[in-house]
Amino acid sequence: MAAPSRLRQFYALTKPRVVQLIVFCALIGMVLAVPGLPTGSDVARAAIACLGIWLVAGAAAAFNCLVEKGIDARMKRTAWRPTARGELQDWQTLLFSAALCGAGSLLLYLWVNPLTMWLTFATFVGYAVVYTVILKPLTPQNIVIGGASGAMPPVLGWAAMTGQVGPEALILFLIIFLWTPPHFWALALYRVEDYRKSGLPMLPVTHGNAFTRLHVFLYTLILFAGCLMPFIYGMSSWIYLTAAIVLGLGFCGYGFRLWRNYSDALARRTFRFSLIHLSALFAALLVDHYVL
Repeated sequence: MAAPSRLRQFYALTKPRVVQLIVFCALIGMVLAVPGLPTGSDVARAAIACLGIWLVAGAAAAFNCLVEKGIDARMKRTAWRPTARGELQDWQTLLFSAALCGAGSLLLYLWVNPLTMWLTFATFVGYAVVYTVILKPLTPQNIVIGGASGAMPPVLGWAAMTGQVGPEALILFLIIFLWTPPHFWALALYRVEDYRKSGLPMLPVTHGNAFTRLHVFLYTLILFAGCLMPFIYGMSSWIYLTAAIVLGLGFCGYGFRLWRNYSDALARRTFRFSLIHLSALFAALLVDHYVL
């Protein structure tokens, strides 16, 4: 097979769109951890940290593709992945994952700080092993418990710039942790047949459509409260507060409509809005940080 094609296959294993969101959230943590405008050394450290986090996150994604290749092959949404199609051998995927994880960890340890390296490696283990291997096939609450790994990027970013984990980083962690269930369950609602075929105990499969819709709505309410924490704690001002209220009401509105009048099209729109919600919320934090 031609080299460019093989490179595309390995690149696909890293789940680029997911990793981009991870790095974006980590970058927000880095920016918020530095008072005022960053210095040249701050920018250099942040760039190295972003690269290291990208490598380790890509490694976790590749390992996930290896473990779930059989499940992916049964799901329309994931059947295109190189591992599911048998285009890459297991040893190739495992070696690729190990190489990315090793390179990213080395970068973080030597040029950022050991705390960030260990936290990032712990996130790798949490996602690739605890969530993928243990929780996902075991409990319909997998995405809630496993969401802790997905909520770590701002903490990693904060640790990269400060060498510690402050309460501000934990607030950012809480927001993503609460955002994950309604985001993912909205997807699972309109992909329920895929998950039924996969054999995974996702909430719409084990508890039904109505139960899942109610929990999506309830989580949007809890998330709305959680998103007010940066303002309450003093991390932000009215710019962020305004964005958090508007975005939060929008997400709650989607959750309520999904609960009361379900359709696959509405579930898709809810899922897409959840991505806008998180990105715009953190962007508002960033603007607030520099404007006021």
